Amino acid sequence: MTTKLSIVLGPHGQVSDLRDGTVGVQGFGLEFTEKKRMPDAYREMARSQPYDICEMAPTSYLMAVAAGAPITALAIPMTRRFRHAGTQRLRSSSIRNPKDLEGRSVGVRAYSVTAAVWTRGIFADEYGVDPDRITWVTEEEENVQSFATPSNVKRLAEGESIAALMKRGELEAAFGGLAGAGNDLEDELVEIVDDAGARERDWFERTGIYPLHGMIVVRNDVLERHPTLAGALFDAFTQAKVNYLERIRNGTADGAEDKRYRKLSAWVGDPLPYGFGENEPSLAALVRYAYRQKLIPAEPPLHAVFHDPRRTSSTDPVQREALAAANRS
Repeated sequence: MTTKLSIVLGPHGQVSDLRDGTVGVQGFGLEFTEKKRMPDAYREMARSQPYDICEMAPTSYLMAVAAGAPITALAIPMTRRFRHAGTQRLRSSSIRNPKDLEGRSVGVRAYSVTAAVWTRGIFADEYGVDPDRITWVTEEEENVQSFATPSNVKRLAEGESIAALMKRGELEAAFGGLAGAGNDLEDELVEIVDDAGARERDWFERTGIYPLHGMIVVRNDVLERHPTLAGALFDAFTQAKVNYLERIRNGTADGAEDKRYRKLSAWVGDPLPYGFGENEPSLAALVRYAYRQKLIPAEPPLHAVFHDPRRTSSTDPVQREALAAANRS
């Protein structure tokens, strides 16, 4: 008998075969719920866990687990994007490099947005920026309700927006797109790191860190009831990804995101690596950055928060203890 499980995923090319049923999950049937904005699903999963399986921003996940949410992330990252780029300034601004952000304000949708966590960490490590000397101007509430933002985070008044402040010249810098200012000011904004592409490649070659922006998260009770689920999901997601990468290679997938991953594969190899070992440096960096930025109270062992889907949770003692730790947190 097939077990039905509810799931929310973003509209990514690497999961399209799961969505249309070309690839199935052995023993399970996926019932998809569509969301206009994936951040809304992240917030729901952090607060009330209404879905069996859900893509979730990894920083929101770490914060939710620290606050007691009964969920576990599988080491199956979704979107990947380097974050030296993405922080932008008004053309009229005197800001010329990340260090110039100290003493100023930067707009971001919410303090815990994963894109901002990566960028703050990178700017600190690579440019000597002290994120505590920047005022982070936000326009949305944090996904984890119990989280108290640091004193250098300022929430905008109802009805205000980052984009509106930038149009009035009251804010000089912000994250672009969904992470901050939206897409209506593109002609008025320029990147703060103007050679981001070269710096991202150098950083990856030195560190092996490849920023991830979404994880597959499963409720703990679902994993406990179905000990084969993690492995079955890994196999299905992997097959769907293999199919997608072939479409990228042969040109049948040729949208903007497809082209980006095709370009990245020339120097990162697999542009969408799945598995714990394959992602350990990136997972460790994200946990370190989240702790430094006061988003989580301590740095948990990676195996306690990121499930290796190649292991069998019902028989492997390391994974059993990881799941138990997730339940105790």
